[in-house]
Amino acid sequence: MKEYIRVREECEEFLLNSGLNATIIRPWYVLGPGHYWRYILIPIYKLFEKLPSKVESAKRLGLVTLKQMTQTLLDAVENPVDGVRIIEVPGIRNNSSLKKVKDQDQVHKDLQGMFL
Repeated sequence: MKEYIRVREECEEFLLNSGLNATIIRPWYVLGPGHYWRYILIPIYKLFEKLPSKVESAKRLGLVTLKQMTQTLLDAVENPVDGVRIIEVPGIRNNSSLKKVKDQDQVHKDLQGMFL
């Protein structure tokens, strides 16, 4: 997992510094065919979303459905961005994901904070 996070961080940093238009989508885990046992985790996530000390992590590391992920990918393709946007789990879930990231410095700080 550490290697995955390191590579993801490097790739996102590259995109942010490249000047390319990009959409970064950050699902934690996509529920889909063959992975139904993880649905039993949903009540645990809901509980953690109610606990002040866990709410941020529970939302950031939440589960999304294949349908939500597919819709987010489709929306990102159909609505290209000028600059960089980052779509986190809450944006994938509620499909309000198509906001452009305006403050690139804040994006860099957020990236660094996520991996420390």
